[in-house]
Amino acid sequence: MRRCSVSVRSNLAEGRSRNTANEKRGFFEIAGSSLVELDTQLEISIRLKYLDWNKYGYLDEMINKFFAKLTNLILKTI
Repeated sequence: MRRCSVSVRSNLAEGRSRNTANEKRGFFEIAGSSLVELDTQLEISIRLKYLDWNKYGYLDEMINKFFAKLTNLILKTI
């Protein structure tokens, strides 16, 4: 989960530093993929009972909100 989280932030930072819209969008899309990976890790954690439903619900909601914002960012770079 840490690796996924670091990957999201790192790809956002690298995308912001790029000059062309295509390059920016590529890194933002990779960040989105890492966010989906993080969501999957949370689902696995709940199934393995490493995480309770209350914490999962909160984290899942935050991921969905962030993914929506990231989607809007990607659409603006087109």
